[in-house]
Amino acid sequence: MRYDKTISTALAGLLAASLTLPAWADMPKYKMTTQVPDNVLIPDEVDTRLGTLKFFDGVPTEETAAKVWDQLDFQRAVESMILTTPAASLSGFRRSLRELGPDNEAAMIWEERLDSKGLLLTGNTSVIYLFMWIDTTDGPVVIESPPNVLAILDDFWFHYVTDIGNAGPDRGKGGKYLILPPDFEGEAPEGYFVSQSNTYGNWLALRGFPTGDDNASVVKNIKDNLKVYPLAEKNNPKPVVYHDISNKYINTLHAQDITFFHEVNEVVQEEHNQAFSPEVLGMLASIGIEKGKEFKPDARMTKILSEAAVVGTAAQRSIIWRNRNENVKLWPDSKSWEIGFAGGSHAFDHDGVRLINERTRFHYYATGITPVMVKPPVGAGSQYVIGLRDSEGEILNGSNTYKVHIPANVPAKRFWELTVYDNQTRSMLQTDQRLPGITSIQSDVVQNADGSYDVYFGPEKPEGKVNWIQTIPNKGWNVLWRIYSPTQVWYDKAWRQGEIELVK
Repeated sequence: MRYDKTISTALAGLLAASLTLPAWADMPKYKMTTQVPDNVLIPDEVDTRLGTLKFFDGVPTEETAAKVWDQLDFQRAVESMILTTPAASLSGFRRSLRELGPDNEAAMIWEERLDSKGLLLTGNTSVIYLFMWIDTTDGPVVIESPPNVLAILDDFWFHYVTDIGNAGPDRGKGGKYLILPPDFEGEAPEGYFVSQSNTYGNWLALRGFPTGDDNASVVKNIKDNLKVYPLAEKNNPKPVVYHDISNKYINTLHAQDITFFHEVNEVVQEEHNQAFSPEVLGMLASIGIEKGKEFKPDARMTKILSEAAVVGTAAQRSIIWRNRNENVKLWPDSKSWEIGFAGGSHAFDHDGVRLINERTRFHYYATGITPVMVKPPVGAGSQYVIGLRDSEGEILNGSNTYKVHIPANVPAKRFWELTVYDNQTRSMLQTDQRLPGITSIQSDVVQNADGSYDVYFGPEKPEGKVNWIQTIPNKGWNVLWRIYSPTQVWYDKAWRQGEIELVK
């Protein structure tokens, strides 16, 4: 690679302004002395953002080394937080599930649809949700899927394992899925859709789709048909125990203080190292999180990790709300809407490169990894678009009133939905409305004479019969546009919903 002379001259100027000449500059010449390029040596003093770093002939002073070690531990902790938020997210989710009962048995379900009392990343108001924790530590586990549901299984590091139901190999007819542990050897029995997870712990997320306001039939379908049990107990399986969380408080969120690192440590201790990246595991080990060892930070590391959690959180929030990547744009001229699942890959890979910002953006904001969310077949699956700002590019403020116009002929075979979320929790905004969303299949949705819709967002309901989602004065919010079973028109970008317009 050509070394630009201009860059070399500029660097020389900077060095002259900020460096103290090193001791070797006046060293005597010996028989074997050769010219040493300046750019491979460190001066005796360097002014940096850490302050002045001091060296004796290339060796840091004790004070400088201590300062650098603090910085290394800090930056590795920040990067560790960014890279392992998916695991912490599932650690938090599992904690809430275990409060209800044992793995492979306790199911969290919202029989009246997910409401805003539940702290859960960007769920929606239109479907019946069910979650379970699947643990294969003692051997393979069977999941018997109900017909006509959309479900996914992700491992403890939040990597995709399999689709179940409508997008799975049973194609919505119902079927038996066998989940093998990572150490399974031998032949799997016949009669199952078989998947082998890289981790012992796995997260099952299942959605049922009501027609209109009919929740009961969907709940009945799930309860009549869902079975989860160890393969070894197939002849006498225990029934799933359902816990209806409708209108009840529950917290599935991961921490954003030093507790975060303890959540990640749970995953590291329980799972084998081969399940995750050696580089990331090495970074975690450098800050004290290593399989088989107690995570017990001393006072210095506690201070560093506490600060790193704040900066790591700020970094992830900046990646969402102040994103600089062009690939989040769905429409180049839109200031309101961005792609929900950017990067085009459920593994966040592009030509052998890991899309770290895109992965961070998704996992800090949402849950659930499946290829169907990225590239669903035309007329199937779902698409997600995030509304983070108004039409002028300003962050959404609950004190104001906004409007979104939805033109006629929405290119959705099933339905569309708008749901509002709290910027702090990324969970449904908690107002007087139990379900802070509007969907085209609800019985009281207001449609204009030309087939279009208008949806208002604000602290007070506008006059007349309108679609309105309540917001909280001086509180930030965002909104997700979901379109289920989008047609080719959506992918051709021949139709689009309106911007989030401030009503003055």
